[in-house]
Amino acid sequence: MKTLTLAQIYELQGLKEDALEIYKEVLKKDPKNGEARAAIHRLSGVRRHFNGVNEEMKRRFVEMESEEELVRFEAWLAQL
Repeated sequence: MKTLTLAQIYELQGLKEDALEIYKEVLKKDPKNGEARAAIHRLSGVRRHFNGVNEEMKRRFVEMESEEELVRFEAWLAQL
């Protein structure tokens, strides 16, 4: 089930594209949902400025196999 909570979790993990798609689905089901509308506006601006970064974050997050890789990933995120 795609919910605001799931979208927020994805967003916090850096999976902005996935979060954006869920926010859009939430808004389709509930056009008056101000939280989804604000998130779409916020993430759409991020997409314009950092095109492609989210896919790189997703790939790195999914492919992590060790604690060391997680630390490197966190350092990489901090640079953004």
